[in-house]
Amino acid sequence: MSVLDREAIIAPVTFNRWLIPPAALAIHLSIGQAYAFSVFKNPLAEHFGMGEGGDVAIGWIFSLAIAMLGISSAIGGTWVERAGPRKSMVVAGSFWVVGFFVATAGIAMDQLWLVYLGYGVIGGIGLGIGYISPVSTLMKWFPDRPGLATGLAIMGFGGGALIASPASNALMVFFGGGPDSMADGIMQTFLTLAVLYLVVIAMGAYVIRLPHPDWKPKGYDPEKAASKPLQTTGSVSANQALKTPQFWFLWVALFTNVTAGIGILESASPMIQSSFGITAVAAGGYVGLLSLTNMGGRFIWSTVSDYIGRKNIYILYLGVGAGLYFVLASFGSQSIALFVVSTLIILSFYGGGFSTVPAYLKDLFGVYQVGAIHGRLLTAWSAAGVAGPLLVNSIVESSRSGGGEGFELYRVSLFIMAGILVVGLAGNLLIRPVAEKHFSDSMMVASKREEDREAASEAAVAHQQTAAGGAGAVHTTVAIVLAVVVVGSLLYGLGETAVRAAALFVG
Repeated sequence: MSVLDREAIIAPVTFNRWLIPPAALAIHLSIGQAYAFSVFKNPLAEHFGMGEGGDVAIGWIFSLAIAMLGISSAIGGTWVERAGPRKSMVVAGSFWVVGFFVATAGIAMDQLWLVYLGYGVIGGIGLGIGYISPVSTLMKWFPDRPGLATGLAIMGFGGGALIASPASNALMVFFGGGPDSMADGIMQTFLTLAVLYLVVIAMGAYVIRLPHPDWKPKGYDPEKAASKPLQTTGSVSANQALKTPQFWFLWVALFTNVTAGIGILESASPMIQSSFGITAVAAGGYVGLLSLTNMGGRFIWSTVSDYIGRKNIYILYLGVGAGLYFVLASFGSQSIALFVVSTLIILSFYGGGFSTVPAYLKDLFGVYQVGAIHGRLLTAWSAAGVAGPLLVNSIVESSRSGGGEGFELYRVSLFIMAGILVVGLAGNLLIRPVAEKHFSDSMMVASKREEDREAASEAAVAHQQTAAGGAGAVHTTVAIVLAVVVVGSLLYGLGETAVRAAALFVG
Protein backbone atom coordinates (compact mmCIF):
# COMPACT_ATOMS: atom_id res chain seq x y z
CA MET A 1 0.00 0.00 0.00
CA SER A 2 1.51 3.31 -1.12
CA VAL A 3 1.60 6.34 1.19
CA LEU A 4 -0.39 8.13 -1.52
CA ASP A 5 -3.24 5.61 -1.54
CA ARG A 6 -6.67 6.40 -0.15
CA GLU A 7 -6.43 3.50 2.29
CA ALA A 8 -3.20 4.84 3.77
CA ILE A 9 -4.68 8.14 4.99
CA ILE A 10 -7.77 6.99 6.89
CA ALA A 11 -7.50 8.64 10.29
CA PRO A 12 -8.19 7.00 13.66
CA VAL A 13 -11.55 7.70 15.31
CA THR A 14 -9.87 10.08 17.78
CA PHE A 15 -8.31 12.29 15.08
CA ASN A 16 -8.79 16.07 15.45
CA ARG A 17 -10.73 17.22 12.39
CA TRP A 18 -9.49 20.82 12.74
CA LEU A 19 -6.07 19.72 11.47
CA ILE A 20 -7.63 19.15 8.03
CA PRO A 21 -8.73 22.68 6.92
CA PRO A 22 -5.12 24.01 6.66
CA ALA A 23 -4.30 21.10 4.33
CA ALA A 24 -7.27 21.93 2.11
CA LEU A 25 -6.38 25.62 2.17
CA ALA A 26 -2.79 24.82 1.18
CA ILE A 27 -3.69 23.66 -2.31
CA HIS A 28 -6.54 26.13 -2.83
CA LEU A 29 -4.41 29.11 -1.80
CA SER A 30 -1.81 27.92 -4.32
CA ILE A 31 -4.00 27.28 -7.33
CA GLY A 32 -6.13 30.30 -6.41
CA GLN A 33 -3.32 32.37 -7.91
CA ALA A 34 -5.29 32.03 -11.14
CA TYR A 35 -7.67 34.69 -9.84
CA ALA A 36 -4.80 37.18 -9.77
CA PHE A 37 -4.03 36.63 -13.45
CA SER A 38 -5.24 40.12 -14.37
CA VAL A 39 -2.10 41.60 -12.76
CA PHE A 40 -0.10 39.76 -15.45
CA LYS A 41 -2.18 40.95 -18.41
CA ASN A 42 -0.49 44.29 -19.08
CA PRO A 43 3.08 43.04 -18.35
CA LEU A 44 2.55 40.00 -20.60
CA ALA A 45 1.08 42.15 -23.38
CA GLU A 46 4.09 44.47 -23.10
CA HIS A 47 6.56 41.57 -23.03
CA PHE A 48 5.11 40.07 -26.20
CA GLY A 49 4.86 43.48 -27.88
CA MET A 50 1.08 43.67 -28.02
CA GLY A 51 0.36 46.84 -26.05
CA GLU A 52 -3.30 47.61 -25.35
CA GLY A 53 -4.43 45.52 -28.31
CA GLY A 54 -3.56 42.24 -26.61
CA ASP A 55 -6.65 41.91 -24.41
CA VAL A 56 -8.08 38.93 -26.26
CA ALA A 57 -4.76 37.19 -26.99
CA ILE A 58 -3.54 37.39 -23.38
CA GLY A 59 -7.03 36.78 -22.02
CA TRP A 60 -7.07 33.40 -23.75
CA ILE A 61 -4.38 32.17 -21.33
CA PHE A 62 -6.77 32.57 -18.42
CA SER A 63 -9.72 31.24 -20.41
CA LEU A 64 -7.78 28.11 -21.36
CA ALA A 65 -6.87 27.50 -17.73
CA ILE A 66 -10.50 27.76 -16.61
CA ALA A 67 -11.67 25.63 -19.56
CA MET A 68 -9.18 22.91 -18.64
CA LEU A 69 -10.27 23.22 -15.01
CA GLY A 70 -13.81 22.24 -15.93
CA ILE A 71 -12.76 19.51 -18.36
CA SER A 72 -10.22 17.88 -16.02
CA SER A 73 -12.53 18.04 -13.01
CA ALA A 74 -15.36 16.45 -15.02
CA ILE A 75 -13.16 13.68 -16.40
CA GLY A 76 -11.13 13.15 -13.24
CA GLY A 77 -13.86 13.56 -10.62
CA THR A 78 -14.57 9.85 -10.25
CA TRP A 79 -10.83 9.09 -10.13
CA VAL A 80 -10.36 11.69 -7.37
CA GLU A 81 -13.05 9.97 -5.28
CA ARG A 82 -11.35 6.60 -5.81
CA ALA A 83 -7.74 7.74 -5.39
CA GLY A 84 -8.31 9.91 -2.33
CA PRO A 85 -7.23 13.48 -1.56
CA ARG A 86 -3.50 12.90 -1.02
CA LYS A 87 -2.75 11.30 -4.37
CA SER A 88 -5.06 13.82 -6.05
CA MET A 89 -3.28 16.76 -4.42
CA VAL A 90 0.13 15.42 -5.48
CA VAL A 91 -1.02 14.98 -9.08
CA ALA A 92 -2.71 18.40 -9.11
CA GLY A 93 0.35 20.10 -7.64
CA SER A 94 2.60 18.44 -10.22
CA PHE A 95 0.51 19.71 -13.13
CA TRP A 96 0.21 23.19 -11.60
CA VAL A 97 3.93 23.60 -10.95
CA VAL A 98 5.02 22.07 -14.27
CA GLY A 99 2.59 24.43 -15.98
CA PHE A 100 4.39 27.39 -14.41
CA PHE A 101 7.75 26.02 -15.52
CA VAL A 102 6.56 25.60 -19.13
CA ALA A 103 5.04 29.11 -19.10
CA THR A 104 8.35 30.44 -17.78
CA ALA A 105 10.13 28.83 -20.72
CA GLY A 106 7.62 30.41 -23.09
CA ILE A 107 8.27 33.86 -21.66
CA ALA A 108 12.03 33.34 -21.81
CA MET A 109 11.87 32.27 -25.47
CA ASP A 110 9.17 34.79 -26.47
CA GLN A 111 6.85 31.93 -27.44
CA LEU A 112 3.29 32.80 -26.42
CA TRP A 113 2.02 29.35 -27.41
CA LEU A 114 4.15 27.84 -24.64
CA VAL A 115 2.42 30.11 -22.13
CA TYR A 116 -0.92 28.86 -23.48
CA LEU A 117 0.30 25.27 -23.12
CA GLY A 118 1.93 25.73 -19.71
CA TYR A 119 -0.32 28.01 -17.70
CA GLY A 120 -3.45 27.40 -19.76
CA VAL A 121 -3.50 23.66 -20.53
CA ILE A 122 -1.09 21.92 -18.13
CA GLY A 123 -1.71 24.32 -15.25
CA GLY A 124 -5.45 24.18 -15.98
CA ILE A 125 -5.45 20.41 -15.46
CA GLY A 126 -3.83 21.01 -12.08
CA LEU A 127 -6.52 23.58 -11.32
CA GLY A 128 -9.34 21.12 -11.99
CA ILE A 129 -7.97 18.18 -10.01
CA GLY A 130 -6.70 20.40 -7.21
CA TYR A 131 -9.97 22.28 -6.91
CA ILE A 132 -12.16 19.25 -6.21
CA SER A 133 -9.65 17.07 -4.33
CA PRO A 134 -10.13 18.55 -0.82
CA VAL A 135 -13.79 19.60 -1.07
CA SER A 136 -15.58 16.26 -0.60
CA THR A 137 -12.98 15.37 2.05
CA LEU A 138 -13.91 18.39 4.15
CA MET A 139 -17.62 17.65 3.74
CA LYS A 140 -16.95 14.17 5.13
CA TRP A 141 -15.17 15.74 8.13
CA PHE A 142 -17.96 18.31 8.68
CA PRO A 143 -21.27 16.55 7.87
CA ASP A 144 -22.93 18.71 10.51
CA ARG A 145 -21.91 21.94 8.72
CA PRO A 146 -21.49 21.25 4.98
CA GLY A 147 -21.73 24.94 4.08
CA LEU A 148 -18.99 25.79 6.57
CA ALA A 149 -16.88 22.90 5.27
CA THR A 150 -17.05 23.91 1.63
CA GLY A 151 -16.57 27.54 2.63
CA LEU A 152 -13.35 26.63 4.44
CA ALA A 153 -12.06 24.71 1.44
CA ILE A 154 -13.08 26.99 -1.40
CA MET A 155 -12.34 30.17 0.56
CA GLY A 156 -8.71 29.41 -0.13
CA PHE A 157 -9.23 29.53 -3.88
CA GLY A 158 -10.51 33.09 -3.57
CA GLY A 159 -7.81 33.93 -1.04
CA GLY A 160 -5.06 32.74 -3.35
CA ALA A 161 -5.29 35.96 -5.35
CA LEU A 162 -5.37 38.01 -2.14
CA ILE A 163 -1.82 36.78 -1.57
CA ALA A 164 -0.67 36.36 -5.17
CA SER A 165 -1.78 39.80 -6.40
CA PRO A 166 0.47 41.93 -4.15
CA ALA A 167 3.19 39.26 -4.10
CA SER A 168 3.29 39.04 -7.90
CA ASN A 169 3.38 42.83 -8.24
CA ALA A 170 6.21 43.03 -5.71
CA LEU A 171 8.16 40.25 -7.44
CA MET A 172 7.75 41.83 -10.90
CA VAL A 173 8.90 45.19 -9.55
CA PHE A 174 11.86 43.56 -7.77
CA PHE A 175 13.03 41.41 -10.69
CA GLY A 176 12.14 44.02 -13.32
CA GLY A 177 14.02 46.83 -11.62
CA GLY A 178 11.08 49.14 -10.90
CA PRO A 179 7.33 49.70 -11.36
CA ASP A 180 7.84 50.98 -14.90
CA SER A 181 9.60 47.80 -16.05
CA MET A 182 7.45 45.04 -14.55
CA ALA A 183 7.40 43.15 -17.85
CA ASP A 184 11.13 42.56 -17.47
CA GLY A 185 10.59 40.63 -14.25
CA ILE A 186 7.66 38.42 -15.21
CA MET A 187 9.76 35.36 -16.10
CA GLN A 188 11.52 35.28 -12.71
CA THR A 189 8.19 35.89 -11.00
CA PHE A 190 6.62 32.82 -12.61
CA LEU A 191 9.62 30.71 -11.61
CA THR A 192 9.58 31.92 -8.00
CA LEU A 193 5.85 31.27 -7.62
CA ALA A 194 6.27 27.73 -8.99
CA VAL A 195 8.83 26.83 -6.32
CA LEU A 196 6.77 28.34 -3.49
CA TYR A 197 3.60 26.54 -4.57
CA LEU A 198 5.48 23.24 -4.84
CA VAL A 199 6.50 23.42 -1.17
CA VAL A 200 3.08 24.48 0.15
CA ILE A 201 1.12 21.86 -1.81
CA ALA A 202 3.53 19.11 -0.70
CA MET A 203 2.93 20.04 2.94
CA GLY A 204 -0.84 20.00 2.44
CA ALA A 205 -0.73 16.58 0.78
CA TYR A 206 1.24 15.19 3.73
CA VAL A 207 -1.25 16.50 6.30
CA ILE A 208 -4.55 15.53 4.59
CA ARG A 209 -6.55 12.62 6.06
CA LEU A 210 -9.91 10.87 5.52
CA PRO A 211 -12.30 10.26 8.43
CA HIS A 212 -12.78 6.77 9.87
CA PRO A 213 -16.12 5.29 8.64
CA ASP A 214 -17.22 4.87 12.29
CA TRP A 215 -16.45 8.51 13.15
CA LYS A 216 -19.05 11.25 13.41
CA PRO A 217 -19.03 14.68 15.09
CA LYS A 218 -20.23 14.90 18.65
CA GLY A 219 -23.97 15.60 18.75
CA TYR A 220 -24.48 15.08 15.01
CA ASP A 221 -27.91 13.62 14.13
CA PRO A 222 -28.15 12.47 10.47
CA GLU A 223 -31.95 12.12 10.68
CA LYS A 224 -32.33 15.74 11.79
CA ALA A 225 -30.05 16.89 8.96
CA ALA A 226 -32.18 14.99 6.44
CA SER A 227 -35.26 17.04 7.39
CA LYS A 228 -33.92 20.28 5.86
CA PRO A 229 -35.35 21.64 2.56
CA LEU A 230 -34.18 19.86 -0.64
CA GLN A 231 -32.20 17.39 1.52
CA THR A 232 -32.15 13.96 -0.13
CA THR A 233 -32.66 10.82 1.94
CA GLY A 234 -30.83 8.62 -0.58
CA SER A 235 -27.62 8.54 -2.60
CA VAL A 236 -27.32 9.35 -6.30
CA SER A 237 -24.37 8.24 -8.43
CA ALA A 238 -22.47 10.65 -10.65
CA ASN A 239 -23.79 9.04 -13.83
CA GLN A 240 -27.38 9.09 -12.59
CA ALA A 241 -27.12 12.72 -11.48
CA LEU A 242 -26.61 13.73 -15.12
CA LYS A 243 -30.07 12.32 -15.89
CA THR A 244 -31.84 14.60 -13.42
CA PRO A 245 -33.23 18.06 -14.29
CA GLN A 246 -31.85 19.33 -10.96
CA PHE A 247 -28.28 18.88 -12.16
CA TRP A 248 -28.87 20.93 -15.31
CA PHE A 249 -30.86 23.67 -13.61
CA LEU A 250 -27.99 24.06 -11.14
CA TRP A 251 -25.54 23.95 -14.06
CA VAL A 252 -27.31 26.95 -15.61
CA ALA A 253 -27.35 28.81 -12.29
CA LEU A 254 -23.62 28.25 -11.77
CA PHE A 255 -22.75 29.05 -15.39
CA THR A 256 -24.52 32.41 -15.31
CA ASN A 257 -23.10 33.36 -11.91
CA VAL A 258 -19.57 32.51 -13.04
CA THR A 259 -19.91 34.15 -16.47
CA ALA A 260 -21.02 37.41 -14.88
CA GLY A 261 -18.28 37.39 -12.26
CA ILE A 262 -15.33 36.02 -14.18
CA GLY A 263 -15.69 38.44 -17.08
CA ILE A 264 -15.09 41.30 -14.65
CA LEU A 265 -12.51 39.52 -12.50
CA GLU A 266 -10.31 38.61 -15.45
CA SER A 267 -10.28 42.24 -16.63
CA ALA A 268 -10.33 43.92 -13.22
CA SER A 269 -6.92 45.56 -13.30
CA PRO A 270 -7.05 47.07 -16.83
CA MET A 271 -10.74 48.00 -16.34
CA ILE A 272 -10.22 50.23 -13.32
CA GLN A 273 -7.01 51.69 -14.76
CA SER A 274 -8.67 52.74 -18.01
CA SER A 275 -11.91 53.86 -16.33
CA PHE A 276 -10.42 56.04 -13.59
CA GLY A 277 -6.77 56.54 -14.57
CA ILE A 278 -5.25 54.96 -11.45
CA THR A 279 -1.77 53.45 -11.26
CA ALA A 280 -0.91 49.78 -11.75
CA VAL A 281 0.00 49.51 -8.06
CA ALA A 282 -3.39 50.89 -6.98
CA ALA A 283 -5.08 48.57 -9.48
CA GLY A 284 -3.23 45.70 -7.84
CA GLY A 285 -4.77 46.82 -4.56
CA TYR A 286 -8.20 46.78 -6.17
CA VAL A 287 -7.61 43.24 -7.45
CA GLY A 288 -6.60 42.35 -3.91
CA LEU A 289 -9.86 43.81 -2.56
CA LEU A 290 -11.79 41.76 -5.10
CA SER A 291 -9.89 38.70 -3.92
CA LEU A 292 -10.72 39.57 -0.31
CA THR A 293 -14.46 39.76 -0.96
CA ASN A 294 -14.24 36.75 -3.26
CA MET A 295 -12.61 34.82 -0.41
CA GLY A 296 -14.83 36.24 2.33
CA GLY A 297 -17.97 35.59 0.32
CA ARG A 298 -17.01 31.95 -0.07
CA PHE A 299 -16.89 31.47 3.68
CA ILE A 300 -19.61 33.87 4.85
CA TRP A 301 -22.33 33.11 2.29
CA SER A 302 -21.80 29.34 2.36
CA THR A 303 -22.02 29.42 6.16
CA VAL A 304 -25.23 31.48 5.96
CA SER A 305 -26.61 28.86 3.57
CA ASP A 306 -26.50 26.31 6.41
CA TYR A 307 -29.27 28.38 8.02
CA ILE A 308 -31.38 29.76 5.14
CA GLY A 309 -30.84 27.00 2.57
CA ARG A 310 -28.86 26.74 -0.67
CA LYS A 311 -31.74 27.66 -2.97
CA ASN A 312 -32.46 30.87 -1.06
CA ILE A 313 -28.82 31.92 -1.03
CA TYR A 314 -28.65 31.44 -4.81
CA ILE A 315 -31.70 33.68 -5.18
CA LEU A 316 -29.63 36.33 -3.37
CA TYR A 317 -26.57 35.81 -5.59
CA LEU A 318 -28.45 35.95 -8.87
CA GLY A 319 -31.28 38.38 -8.10
CA VAL A 320 -29.36 41.04 -6.19
CA GLY A 321 -26.35 40.50 -8.47
CA ALA A 322 -28.42 41.34 -11.55
CA GLY A 323 -29.60 44.55 -9.91
CA LEU A 324 -26.06 45.55 -8.97
CA TYR A 325 -24.81 45.00 -12.51
CA PHE A 326 -27.59 47.24 -13.83
CA VAL A 327 -26.69 49.98 -11.32
CA LEU A 328 -23.00 49.60 -12.15
CA ALA A 329 -23.59 49.86 -15.90
CA SER A 330 -25.84 52.90 -15.47
CA PHE A 331 -23.95 54.91 -12.85
CA GLY A 332 -20.58 53.22 -12.22
CA SER A 333 -18.57 55.80 -14.16
CA GLN A 334 -19.73 58.63 -11.90
CA SER A 335 -17.88 57.51 -8.77
CA ILE A 336 -14.94 55.24 -8.13
CA ALA A 337 -16.44 54.46 -4.71
CA LEU A 338 -19.69 53.24 -6.30
CA PHE A 339 -17.70 51.25 -8.84
CA VAL A 340 -15.52 49.58 -6.20
CA VAL A 341 -18.31 48.84 -3.69
CA SER A 342 -20.63 47.39 -6.37
CA THR A 343 -17.98 45.12 -7.83
CA LEU A 344 -16.88 43.99 -4.37
CA ILE A 345 -20.42 42.86 -3.50
CA ILE A 346 -20.77 41.16 -6.89
CA LEU A 347 -17.51 39.28 -6.35
CA SER A 348 -18.62 38.17 -2.88
CA PHE A 349 -21.69 36.60 -4.55
CA TYR A 350 -19.44 35.11 -7.22
CA GLY A 351 -17.27 33.46 -4.58
CA GLY A 352 -20.26 32.39 -2.53
CA GLY A 353 -21.73 30.65 -5.56
CA PHE A 354 -18.71 28.38 -5.80
CA SER A 355 -18.57 27.47 -2.12
CA THR A 356 -22.31 26.83 -1.84
CA VAL A 357 -22.46 24.49 -4.85
CA PRO A 358 -20.84 21.41 -3.23
CA ALA A 359 -23.24 21.62 -0.27
CA TYR A 360 -26.13 22.22 -2.71
CA LEU A 361 -25.09 19.03 -4.54
CA LYS A 362 -24.86 17.13 -1.26
CA ASP A 363 -28.39 18.25 -0.36
CA LEU A 364 -29.72 17.13 -3.75
CA PHE A 365 -27.70 13.96 -4.44
CA GLY A 366 -26.19 12.81 -1.13
CA VAL A 367 -22.51 12.42 -0.21
CA TYR A 368 -21.93 9.07 -1.98
CA GLN A 369 -20.24 10.47 -5.13
CA VAL A 370 -20.58 14.18 -4.48
CA GLY A 371 -16.97 14.84 -5.50
CA ALA A 372 -17.47 13.27 -8.91
CA ILE A 373 -20.79 15.10 -9.38
CA HIS A 374 -19.09 18.34 -8.37
CA GLY A 375 -16.39 17.74 -10.95
CA ARG A 376 -18.96 17.31 -13.70
CA LEU A 377 -20.88 20.39 -12.65
CA LEU A 378 -17.68 22.42 -12.96
CA THR A 379 -17.98 22.13 -16.74
CA ALA A 380 -20.25 25.15 -16.19
CA TRP A 381 -17.20 26.99 -14.87
CA SER A 382 -15.21 25.76 -17.85
CA ALA A 383 -17.75 27.14 -20.31
CA ALA A 384 -18.11 30.38 -18.35
CA GLY A 385 -14.34 30.77 -18.18
CA VAL A 386 -14.34 31.06 -21.96
CA ALA A 387 -17.63 32.93 -22.40
CA GLY A 388 -17.13 35.65 -19.78
CA PRO A 389 -13.64 36.92 -20.67
CA LEU A 390 -14.22 36.46 -24.41
CA LEU A 391 -17.41 38.51 -24.23
CA VAL A 392 -15.83 41.34 -22.23
CA ASN A 393 -12.53 41.42 -24.14
CA SER A 394 -14.23 41.29 -27.55
CA ILE A 395 -16.55 44.17 -26.66
CA VAL A 396 -13.61 46.14 -25.27
CA GLU A 397 -11.57 45.74 -28.46
CA SER A 398 -14.59 46.55 -30.62
CA SER A 399 -15.33 49.68 -28.58
CA ARG A 400 -11.69 50.74 -28.65
CA SER A 401 -11.49 50.36 -32.44
CA GLY A 402 -14.59 52.56 -32.66
CA GLY A 403 -12.95 55.32 -30.63
CA GLY A 404 -14.34 54.40 -27.22
CA GLU A 405 -12.29 54.85 -24.09
CA GLY A 406 -12.46 54.61 -20.30
CA PHE A 407 -15.59 53.19 -18.69
CA GLU A 408 -17.46 53.20 -22.01
CA LEU A 409 -15.33 50.25 -23.08
CA TYR A 410 -17.12 48.08 -20.51
CA ARG A 411 -20.65 49.53 -20.17
CA VAL A 412 -22.34 47.22 -22.71
CA SER A 413 -20.74 44.16 -21.10
CA LEU A 414 -22.15 45.12 -17.71
CA PHE A 415 -25.70 45.40 -19.05
CA ILE A 416 -25.33 41.98 -20.70
CA MET A 417 -24.13 40.45 -17.42
CA ALA A 418 -27.28 41.70 -15.66
CA GLY A 419 -29.42 39.88 -18.22
CA ILE A 420 -27.37 36.70 -17.93
CA LEU A 421 -27.94 36.58 -14.16
CA VAL A 422 -31.71 36.82 -14.64
CA VAL A 423 -31.54 33.62 -16.73
CA GLY A 424 -29.63 31.91 -13.92
CA LEU A 425 -32.20 33.06 -11.38
CA ALA A 426 -34.94 31.34 -13.40
CA GLY A 427 -32.94 28.11 -13.46
CA ASN A 428 -32.44 28.14 -9.70
CA LEU A 429 -36.13 28.75 -9.02
CA LEU A 430 -36.99 25.58 -10.97
CA ILE A 431 -34.95 23.27 -8.71
CA ARG A 432 -36.99 20.71 -6.74
CA PRO A 433 -36.05 17.64 -4.62
CA VAL A 434 -34.62 14.69 -6.58
CA ALA A 435 -37.08 11.87 -7.29
CA GLU A 436 -36.42 8.53 -5.56
CA LYS A 437 -36.16 6.73 -8.90
CA HIS A 438 -32.68 8.26 -9.29
CA PHE A 439 -31.33 6.86 -5.99
CA SER A 440 -28.49 4.32 -6.14
CA ASP A 441 -28.72 0.75 -4.83
CA SER A 442 -28.40 0.91 -1.03
CA MET A 443 -26.41 -2.35 -1.05
CA MET A 444 -23.79 -0.80 -3.32
CA VAL A 445 -23.42 2.20 -1.01
CA ALA A 446 -23.21 -0.07 2.04
CA SER A 447 -20.54 -2.20 0.33
CA LYS A 448 -18.43 0.90 -0.28
CA ARG A 449 -18.70 1.85 3.40
CA GLU A 450 -17.66 -1.68 4.44
CA GLU A 451 -14.58 -1.46 2.20
CA ASP A 452 -13.66 1.80 3.91
CA ARG A 453 -14.18 0.18 7.31
CA GLU A 454 -11.81 -2.69 6.44
CA ALA A 455 -9.23 -0.23 5.11
CA ALA A 456 -9.60 1.78 8.31
CA SER A 457 -8.79 -1.30 10.40
CA GLU A 458 -5.58 -1.81 8.42
CA ALA A 459 -4.79 1.89 8.67
CA ALA A 460 -5.30 1.81 12.44
CA VAL A 461 -2.51 -0.76 12.79
CA ALA A 462 -0.25 1.36 10.61
CA HIS A 463 -1.08 4.48 12.66
CA GLN A 464 -0.15 2.66 15.87
CA GLN A 465 3.18 1.58 14.39
CA THR A 466 4.03 5.02 13.01
CA ALA A 467 2.96 6.74 16.22
CA ALA A 468 5.33 4.48 18.16
CA GLY A 469 8.09 5.65 15.84
CA GLY A 470 7.24 9.32 16.32
CA ALA A 471 5.57 9.85 12.93
CA GLY A 472 2.35 10.95 14.60
CA ALA A 473 4.15 13.84 16.27
CA VAL A 474 5.76 14.76 12.95
CA HIS A 475 2.34 14.91 11.28
CA THR A 476 0.97 17.18 13.99
CA THR A 477 4.04 19.42 13.78
CA VAL A 478 3.78 19.75 10.00
CA ALA A 479 0.05 20.50 10.33
CA ILE A 480 0.76 23.28 12.83
CA VAL A 481 3.55 24.73 10.66
CA LEU A 482 1.24 24.62 7.66
CA ALA A 483 -1.48 26.40 9.63
CA VAL A 484 1.02 29.14 10.53
CA VAL A 485 2.07 29.46 6.87
CA VAL A 486 -1.56 29.67 5.73
CA VAL A 487 -2.57 32.24 8.36
CA GLY A 488 0.63 34.24 7.90
CA SER A 489 0.16 34.35 4.13
CA LEU A 490 -3.42 35.52 4.48
CA LEU A 491 -2.37 38.23 6.95
CA TYR A 492 0.29 39.37 4.48
CA GLY A 493 -2.31 39.53 1.73
CA LEU A 494 -4.73 41.45 3.94
CA GLY A 495 -2.06 43.96 4.98
CA GLU A 496 -0.77 44.54 1.46
CA THR A 497 -4.28 44.83 0.10
CA ALA A 498 -5.22 47.44 2.71
CA VAL A 499 -2.16 49.56 1.89
CA ARG A 500 -2.57 49.34 -1.87
CA ALA A 501 -6.33 49.78 -1.79
CA ALA A 502 -5.89 53.08 0.05
CA ALA A 503 -4.34 54.42 -3.16
CA LEU A 504 -7.76 54.07 -4.81
CA PHE A 505 -9.19 56.89 -2.72
CA VAL A 506 -6.21 59.02 -1.67
CA GLY A 507 -3.45 60.61 -3.63
